[in-house]
Amino acid sequence: METDCIKEALPSGTRLLHIGPHKTGTTAIQGALFAAKDAMPEHGVDFPAHSRHPMEAALAACARPAMMGDTAPTDKHWTRLLDAVRATGDRTSVISSEFFADAEDDETIARIVQQLGGERVHILITLRPLAKIMPSQWQQYVQNGLRMGYDNWLEHMLRKAPYEQPNPSFWRRHRHDQLVERWTRAVGPERVTVVVVDDGDRDGLLRTFEALLGLPANLLRPVPDAANRSLTLAETEMLRKLNVEFRGNGLPDELYSKLVRNGAVMHMKNSCSPTPQDVKITTPRWAVEAAGSIGAEMAGTIAATGVRIVGDTALLSAVPKASEQVPEAPRIAPEVAAQALYGALAAVAAAPVRHTAPAKARTVHQTSSKELVRVLGHRCLKKLRRR
Repeated sequence: METDCIKEALPSGTRLLHIGPHKTGTTAIQGALFAAKDAMPEHGVDFPAHSRHPMEAALAACARPAMMGDTAPTDKHWTRLLDAVRATGDRTSVISSEFFADAEDDETIARIVQQLGGERVHILITLRPLAKIMPSQWQQYVQNGLRMGYDNWLEHMLRKAPYEQPNPSFWRRHRHDQLVERWTRAVGPERVTVVVVDDGDRDGLLRTFEALLGLPANLLRPVPDAANRSLTLAETEMLRKLNVEFRGNGLPDELYSKLVRNGAVMHMKNSCSPTPQDVKITTPRWAVEAAGSIGAEMAGTIAATGVRIVGDTALLSAVPKASEQVPEAPRIAPEVAAQALYGALAAVAAAPVRHTAPAKARTVHQTSSKELVRVLGHRCLKKLRRR
């Protein structure tokens, strides 16, 4: 089923709420909207968030926990965003966070809609084929502490009912037909737009947002963001094995946020770009076909809801062609490993720890690596708590 492009913008004064879900071009659109924040008001559109992605506000609104080791979101984050939205008055405003897709029940969704403006709220949901989402979502879970390998993770998500472990959020986000139904119950089908993202049209999503908001063509431009790139298989496996060691040694979550995700991984992403020789995360054929079947079922259910659909829903059941090449064993490049290690060390250096106890008799070389990691971890945690 293929639909026409958007011919008319949403009514002036609409609160356009883009809820993702994850891995459907959310970071790209958030970056473009934030970059155009000062230019959009001239055309009657405001971007009320104080940052590119108001993640804490969305998490607080949905009563969801923060990412591993991050500061817990509070009602103040959500209230601040609501105040900024209300300050836009009768103008159109646009809010985007994929974490709104994590809202678990109708009551939570209804409250979010009511607080944002009730009948003025229009929901925008962006979708991609499940087969393309799975590898990207798995490596993202690994960046948040997951220790399970990809094949095993796929078995749990696709073959082991009730399909909730180890990541119950996966199907809450990516059973897309149920996601559309939940939000449609809150606002009605006439105030829900579903956009099927075509990966072959790189700027198509930006043009769709411009049409919905009544913005001039090409006002929204892509913003390069190396920090948002997916990890290669070797990088993900290195991080996954680090997660195993991290959990096995009982280190605190705060350290993971500072040293691993926002230290080692962030610096590695910004400093190293994947090459054609890097092994990509490959989904086995059985899982790709299962994803295609689920995608076809979801496309039919979404069409039956009566919401406006932009794009070709047949893409949701697309099954990528199998690679004829046998993938080599992933190997982490020395430069990549060095940049990851440097990122962790730089994070430690950014929060130096003052030594208040006399030096111990043993040297570093006489101390086990496990004990060194534990001592370093607790020292950094003390500094974090003081800050």
